[in-house]
Amino acid sequence: MTAHRGDSPWLRNFFPAPRAPVRLVCLAHAGGSASFYFPVARALSPRIEVLAVQYPGRQDRRGENAIGDLDVLAERIVQALEPWTDKPYALFGHSMGAIVGFEAARRLQSAGRGPSRLFVSGRRAPSLDTAGEYQPVTDQEVLTEITRLDGTGRELLEDQETLRMILPALRADYGAVRRYRYRPGPALACPITAFTGDRDPKATAGQVRAWQAHTTSAFELNVLPGGHFFLVGEQQRVLSTVSRQLGCAAPSAVVS
Repeated sequence: MTAHRGDSPWLRNFFPAPRAPVRLVCLAHAGGSASFYFPVARALSPRIEVLAVQYPGRQDRRGENAIGDLDVLAERIVQALEPWTDKPYALFGHSMGAIVGFEAARRLQSAGRGPSRLFVSGRRAPSLDTAGEYQPVTDQEVLTEITRLDGTGRELLEDQETLRMILPALRADYGAVRRYRYRPGPALACPITAFTGDRDPKATAGQVRAWQAHTTSAFELNVLPGGHFFLVGEQQRVLSTVSRQLGCAAPSAVVS
């Protein structure tokens, strides 16, 4: 018996599509929120029903403490997703969201409710040694890093009130990424599709190709023009690939 879905604080269903044959669950980057995937939901509905995960500590969940542990975050998301696994679904995670999606997929597979596919974007494979990967620690280092990656508008970072609102979540997310340690376990049975930008300083093509070791099924690597947030400029191509691999027609246009 599937649990009642209710109004979960964890999931945003911007464009409900109950007749869609498949769902896509989207997980944001460090400091990101569910609204990052609003254009994705609009473009894919009603062919694919998109659920965007809202992490604690941001937007309408700003009054909650952000979770500074990716394993705990994945476990909470798995609990929230349980009522939505009554039909085929896939996971899509960008940057930090790719790791959270991977850890959620492992847990869901172990429970016999694994995804039909995992899409990972802008993140090296979790099994790679991260000893040489730069991770910001102080608030100033975090702000410098997100400015370098062009993930947040520069004008927002110059607004002190905005900074006070977003820094706690950013601090927790970057700390969670820094503390994350991959634990070996069974590979995923579902295919993995990986994306990265050809100028992404955080995830080279070789590092992203290493995701192939985490599945016993098919693997596909897509290298697109752009840096760490290549998704913004290449959304049409990304969603065309997602749609094709989920057995649905490609969106005619993506409006941000």
